[in-house]
Amino acid sequence: MSFSVDVLANIAIELQRGIGHQDRFQRLITTLRQVLECDASALLRYDSRQFIPLAIDGLAKDVLGRRFALEGHPRLEAIARAGDVVRFPADSELPDPYDGLIPGQESLKVHACVGLPLFAGQNLIGALTLDGMQPDQFDVFSDEELRLIAALAAGALSNALLIEQLESQNMLPGDATPFEAVKQTQMIGLSSGMTQLKKEIEIVAASDLNVLISGETGTGKELVAKAIHEASPRAVNPLVYLNCAALPESVAESELFGH
Repeated sequence: MSFSVDVLANIAIELQRGIGHQDRFQRLITTLRQVLECDASALLRYDSRQFIPLAIDGLAKDVLGRRFALEGHPRLEAIARAGDVVRFPADSELPDPYDGLIPGQESLKVHACVGLPLFAGQNLIGALTLDGMQPDQFDVFSDEELRLIAALAAGALSNALLIEQLESQNMLPGDATPFEAVKQTQMIGLSSGMTQLKKEIEIVAASDLNVLISGETGTGKELVAKAIHEASPRAVNPLVYLNCAALPESVAESELFGH
């Protein structure tokens, strides 16, 4: 058994749907549990040497309220240090953090365990854990297939954490506050260059194309962006301003190119 292109595409589509991050994470975890036929799956956020559950499937509900410090959970510590897919042997002496936490299987020990560390650039931001009651439950899936899943999950988690950070810093207002200063400002001028620019704005505003606006500081790039927005079918929606110059290179690349 292996991942088909359709399976990977469906996972990617679910992660891009216009719903809240928590819903996306839950859809991801539920889908993975079904595709991998595992008994439990979890998405964890890494923060201050501990893993914090964000979404679970097949585990007791109170797992969401727990904090897993690396010092007390050697398997999670191994995942955090690995940098790649971690497969724990069925006879591993390291205790599994979910032993006794799979409903209906409380008296049994988890046999199969796979950990996928999630990175944004070189920074560990979380992990996916997959658990099963059969020792060979995940042997049919290659490390490369699991890396693809980890990459999709890492991208979704990275974007969610970035948005959370921007919101906490009031950098992602829903009412387009960064553009308030130019709200009443219009491009003026009747030169041939300005006339051509306005024609190009009308063309791209009617499309769904990505547009790169270039120019030196003070030449009016924000005015052009605002004009495109106002002339587009999305004019009734907020114009969200994201300053890519203030973002780490890897995060900016993800925002611009979707990976």
